Amino acid sequence: MALVLNEEQQMLKESAQGFLAEFAPIAELRKQRDAGSQTGYADNLWGQMTDMGWAAILVPEAYGGLEFGHVGMGQIVEQTGRTLTASPLFATAVLGVTAINAAGSEAQKTELLGAIAGGEITTALAVDEKIHHAPTQISMAAVKQGGGYVLNGAKRFVADGSTADKLIVAARTSGEAGDMQGISLFVVDRTAAGVEVERVEMTDTRNYANINFSNVEVAEAALLGEEGKGFKALSTTLDAGNIYLSAELLGMAQQSFEMTLQYLKERKQFGVLIGSFQALQHRAADWWSQVELCKSVVLKSLQAMDEGDKRAPVLASVAKAKLCEVAELSTNEAIQMHAGIGMTDEYDIGFFIKRSRPAQMMFGDNSYHTDRFALLSGY
Repeated sequence: MALVLNEEQQMLKESAQGFLAEFAPIAELRKQRDAGSQTGYADNLWGQMTDMGWAAILVPEAYGGLEFGHVGMGQIVEQTGRTLTASPLFATAVLGVTAINAAGSEAQKTELLGAIAGGEITTALAVDEKIHHAPTQISMAAVKQGGGYVLNGAKRFVADGSTADKLIVAARTSGEAGDMQGISLFVVDRTAAGVEVERVEMTDTRNYANINFSNVEVAEAALLGEEGKGFKALSTTLDAGNIYLSAELLGMAQQSFEMTLQYLKERKQFGVLIGSFQALQHRAADWWSQVELCKSVVLKSLQAMDEGDKRAPVLASVAKAKLCEVAELSTNEAIQMHAGIGMTDEYDIGFFIKRSRPAQMMFGDNSYHTDRFALLSGY
């Protein structure tokens, strides 16, 4: 498939660009941060996004969605990277929908996907238990008891974990940490007895949480998919997550480049524009070429998800590894070319490095995905 957007996808991209520029610009991030917002976004933003149909883009038509595809959703997420927009879009409309679609029963899909598409519920994916991403190293226990399960354990760095209505929790029903088999997925109410949520504020001021589960009782109907066979659906969800994080990082890389390029055309030193300095021109040219390469790998990985391509896991790791590298290059260069003012709060450019670092770490950084690519490629 050609690495180009069709007319409808391009229109969605432009629509998202206009909406976010008006209702969720970088100035809104600053406003929410200064107000001490618990979510990082305005109260009415998610409702507006839902009205735009964004929550329903990945939901199949059979369950009340638009089924517009990953390439389309990727264009929206890329634009949120440009404006550094916080919202439940990633945790709910991407991770939540993907997990439920991959593992849920017909009854679960009908109930949960329809509610997500209608903006009635939000979700959060609770996977990691340690500082570094390690989806096979799950030790949180889910013990069958009576007509349901009892969950005990803890999860870290759960995006939107303190506000989501439903938590999609990866727990171990058999085996030991390190085994792919024995992992099961459960849908748990955030307000259920025994669920203790601690909000954690990161450098990007987004909503994360550490969550403890102490004798949390859930019904058998809370099991998402088959017992002990949840790792495949979890892997598919994490692949989608990494591709969309790559799309967001691409948006950040593009925007930080464009803002810096404009600055090079305006800032004078020694009586001349600093953009006339050959050393900065060479660095900017290399930076631009790296960002252009990233556009192709992100689009290709989104297409692979839409097509059900068996190479999607490999492409997900290629995209994440490359975008981690280029996002780091972009945010570092942006600050250095802005010089000392780059890290002052007065200038917006500093917000990009503060958002990119948590996004790079989530679900595996450059090193993690370089290693995963090698393993998936047979090395």
